[in-house]
Amino acid sequence: MTLAIKTSGLTRCFGDLRAVDSLDLRVEAGKFYGFLSPNGAGKSTTIKMLTGLLAPTSGTMCILGEEIEDPEKAREVKRRIGVVPEELALFDNLTAQEYLTFIGRMYKMPAPTIKERCRELLTMMNLDSEEKLTLEYSHGMKKKLTLAAALIPNPDLLFLDEPFEGVDAVSSRVLRDTLKRCVARGATVFLTSHVLDIVERLCTDFGIIVEGKLVHQGTMDEIRTGGSLEELFLEAVGSDNIEHKKLSWLED
Repeated sequence: MTLAIKTSGLTRCFGDLRAVDSLDLRVEAGKFYGFLSPNGAGKSTTIKMLTGLLAPTSGTMCILGEEIEDPEKAREVKRRIGVVPEELALFDNLTAQEYLTFIGRMYKMPAPTIKERCRELLTMMNLDSEEKLTLEYSHGMKKKLTLAAALIPNPDLLFLDEPFEGVDAVSSRVLRDTLKRCVARGATVFLTSHVLDIVERLCTDFGIIVEGKLVHQGTMDEIRTGGSLEELFLEAVGSDNIEHKKLSWLED
């Protein structure tokens, strides 16, 4: 079994807070992996460490077979991954075409390849207006452009932090189909989403973290034999007090 992601004792502290606590992830290459947690439980911090944006306090990470603590190896790995971060950061005074061209150049892609992939991605995402600057984009349009930027290098590993948030239904369907094709050709997708229905329909494998700790890791086939992902998630995060979270004026 080839692993696209392997972590051992991965930990990140912010002062006294252990945002990620001794995380041991195993994500097989070619899988569609859903990474789930309640709000503030360490999902985004984990992605930032896995993509080299945030240094771990302790522990090790192996991404696409390389230990990314080595700066030279980290640079090589980054050429093979695509990322949609939680916080969208675009260059406001560029058009979508200019932004994707810049991203393609950062990946050192040939100019003809950049041009062709820009055309296809912008058409697919319905962002092919040549004049509009990203400054004028809605949140959903910015999210789609960030997704296009993650896809342009044809990565071996995609990190997607809430990729469907703010995206319209048509583009969401196109994106889901595109991600399935990425996995079918051998890429690995690491997805975070609070929409459990999307995770259950798309993912082959999943992990759940609570308060920075990995509390469950398994396959969707295990879920489909009985019960649902929602039931397992609620059990994992602790749902005993749900019945008490009601509005008094809505009760009989």
